[in-house]
Amino acid sequence: MISHTTFPFFAAAAIALILSPGPDTIYIIARSVGQGRVAGMVSALGIFCGLLVHLTAATLGLSALIASSIVLFSAVKWAGALYLIYLGVRLLLSKEAGGHLKQLPTGGLPDVFRQGILTNVLNPKVALFFVAFLPQFISTKLGHVPLQIATLGLIFAVAGTLWNMCTAMMSGALGAYLRKKPKVAVLQQRLTGVVFVGLGVRMATISRG
Repeated sequence: MISHTTFPFFAAAAIALILSPGPDTIYIIARSVGQGRVAGMVSALGIFCGLLVHLTAATLGLSALIASSIVLFSAVKWAGALYLIYLGVRLLLSKEAGGHLKQLPTGGLPDVFRQGILTNVLNPKVALFFVAFLPQFISTKLGHVPLQIATLGLIFAVAGTLWNMCTAMMSGALGAYLRKKPKVAVLQQRLTGVVFVGLGVRMATISRG
């Protein structure tokens, strides 16, 4: 059950947030350009599953625990930062320059999917986002607060994933062009590595405030 008076405001705020480029968007663009639109779309699905993990945690109150615990917040933050930096350094040090721009075989997509999940799950800012954003549109008068949180969160996650899918498809077209330009492809590989490292450093510097 959702409040009909607050839902329009939720929808407007959600659309504005979804259309604002963030770490997930940058990650999907990098994947799509580097490995094709399929890899980008699979990454978007992985991020969607990561959002479901955060949403479940928020519904059960675990996100609030992370928000109030410096130790838990720091642990999740550093795990996510190191993972992104690892992905970036691996691209920068790859001996097969430009090799990641080849279309992924089917067997490689599960890894892309898992990485999408991890990059989202290990971002504590997403947990704090659900804790800070969703309660603004919850009506205690209607009751069933956990159900309201879950419903609004799921709507947000689905809408965001649809936008991420569109982003992956558009970015994949650029990747197809780069695969025909080996020298540009090598530069793009390095740039993708720098982007991942940059995202990791950004995550390492975030605070709970």
